[in-house]
Amino acid sequence: MYDNITDKNEEIEVDLQRLLGALMKKAWLIGIVSVVCAVAVFLGTVFFVAPQYESTAMFYVNNNSLSLGETSLSITSSDISASKSLVNTYIVILNTRESLTDVIDYAGVDRTYAQLKGMISAEAVDSTQVFRVVVTSEDPVEAEKIADAIAYVLPKRISSIIEGTSAKVVDSAVLPASPSSPSYTKNAMIGLVLGFALMVMYVVIRELMDVTIRTEEDITRCCKPPVLTSVPDMEIHTKGEHYYGYGQRKNPTVKTGGKQTELVGGTISFAAAESYKMLRTKLQFSFADEGNCRIIGVSSALHGEGKSLTAVNLAYSMSQLGKRVLLIDCDMRRPSLAEKMPLNKEVGLSDFLTGQNSSDNLIQRCGIKGDEKAFHAIASGRVPPNPMELLSSARMEKMLTLLRDKYDYIILDLPPVGEVGDALAAAKLTDGMLLVVRQHYCNRIVLNSAARQFEFVDAKMLGIVFNCTSEEGSGYRSRYYTKYYKKYYGYQSAAKRTRRS
Repeated sequence: MYDNITDKNEEIEVDLQRLLGALMKKAWLIGIVSVVCAVAVFLGTVFFVAPQYESTAMFYVNNNSLSLGETSLSITSSDISASKSLVNTYIVILNTRESLTDVIDYAGVDRTYAQLKGMISAEAVDSTQVFRVVVTSEDPVEAEKIADAIAYVLPKRISSIIEGTSAKVVDSAVLPASPSSPSYTKNAMIGLVLGFALMVMYVVIRELMDVTIRTEEDITRCCKPPVLTSVPDMEIHTKGEHYYGYGQRKNPTVKTGGKQTELVGGTISFAAAESYKMLRTKLQFSFADEGNCRIIGVSSALHGEGKSLTAVNLAYSMSQLGKRVLLIDCDMRRPSLAEKMPLNKEVGLSDFLTGQNSSDNLIQRCGIKGDEKAFHAIASGRVPPNPMELLSSARMEKMLTLLRDKYDYIILDLPPVGEVGDALAAAKLTDGMLLVVRQHYCNRIVLNSAARQFEFVDAKMLGIVFNCTSEEGSGYRSRYYTKYYKKYYGYQSAAKRTRRS
């Protein structure tokens, strides 16, 4: 039970860190929108809000029953409370139709009773016997006239209604010199805060609704298979095309800035090579018996996640241990291995499974002539009309059974399971499946669905390859690989290496 609580707390902490990171990344946008809202509210106030002027008159509540002629009586607290209670009574009298009608006549303004009532506000001053009447108008002269009229009419109305009491003017109305509202500074600050709050809400809601996989924790949170390795992004893109594109590139290299980046084989980046070696090691430990040939299927949830590139580099990495490795392109709908390696497209798996070609020239060698560590490959062949039926056929099963005696590892490059069912048909022929997940591309819902589909057909899930990762998403591995490479493999300038030598 304690472990469950700990896991939930860790998940909440990760979510909070993710939200904070999203807010920090969008801080510039939040600031710009906040300033724009502040400017918009300020300009709207200047051009569309009419200034209001206030004129104030103050009155003192006098209870004449407290004095008789020249005889002064002591005033108790109850008498003061009675005087304070009269304030509310006076305000009610002020707001009556007859009182305000007299005010309109005396002031000589063109206002109705309802309009004038909306212009007047009255309240006690700090719970004392003094109350103020504030008149608000767009015309400062009108505000003063109405306030003077109230100062003249109200005491007479009170004396005629309530015997023994009166209201005396404490402070007469004056002509307002400046508008009381609106406050341009206050409105601009409100616009700033409103823009900030709206943008923060937008970023938070968008982040909560975004199910794109960004970190290893996102993967482990949505499916059971473990992350076996994180392969760093060897190169992003050139001219808008990503090298992980599904069947887009015809060569296993990318040219950027006049340089050519190798994506396949032994000349790939140090961090990527170490990631594939880690994958190779973990796969070796996944199978208890090293003597038997193992068939490993490589698939992904969506196209463009780099499954074919992963299959090629995994085959190369295993062949470097002296293992006999065969790589088969089982993606007969959109084959891509022949575009990454020098393979003959005319002869392939589909031709053999349909009986149009024998197995004599089916297997091709991938590597330098004379290299004992080179691996073998089978191209997909011509695109057939029924690839799923071919992959699940008895001829396919028989072929793999015969090939088990000749190889230590057979790697099947399968189509994306989230788009076609070919991978599910071939999964029953494998000893384990690998799922390739590309960072900032696949989402948790699609990945969870892909993992569940393999579980449904009882395929053994070996794990997940987190592909094309950046440092913040791949954990510690790629960062420390880079530091190790820089420190021990001379990742310095030529001048510095010359000085050291």
